[in-house]
Amino acid sequence: MERTEKIKLLFVDVDGVLTDGHITMNERGEEITSFHVRDGLGLKMLMSAGIEVVIITGRTSGAVIHRAKELGITDLYQGVADKGALCRRILEEKGIHKRETVCIGDDLPDLAMFKEAGLCLAVADAAEEVRQRADFVTCTRGGHGAVREACEWILKQQGKWPKNGFTELTGG
Repeated sequence: MERTEKIKLLFVDVDGVLTDGHITMNERGEEITSFHVRDGLGLKMLMSAGIEVVIITGRTSGAVIHRAKELGITDLYQGVADKGALCRRILEEKGIHKRETVCIGDDLPDLAMFKEAGLCLAVADAAEEVRQRADFVTCTRGGHGAVREACEWILKQQGKWPKNGFTELTGG
């Protein structure tokens, strides 16, 4: 509970976290990516509660650009080889302390991100090494609402989960 109270920023991976990790391509080599609608709502609720969201992914995908824009996420970094170094730079630029951050990941490259966050979350089907280092493991698999589960958990820990639905957070 104490570690979630001061959370100001969430680092989130894409493949295996916001997606189920599958890469589907059509006959022209165009990638088809699926996102879970509940993850999007969870991220919007988190942002409405004043927590910044930063997407960091090792791959590059046009679909991720569109999804981030649709959700109102402006901090999107694709093609990142060293997620830890990027996290350090972002925290320094934003003046946010490591203990005020949470990250959610699923695979070995995300462990570098874990080192730069105060609270580390893993999706249910994350690599064993990632689950072992996580402070919280979702019950839900990546791409199937795990990010929503994590957002809900954070907001409930902070006492910010809306009792009267989404409109309580958005004022709508």
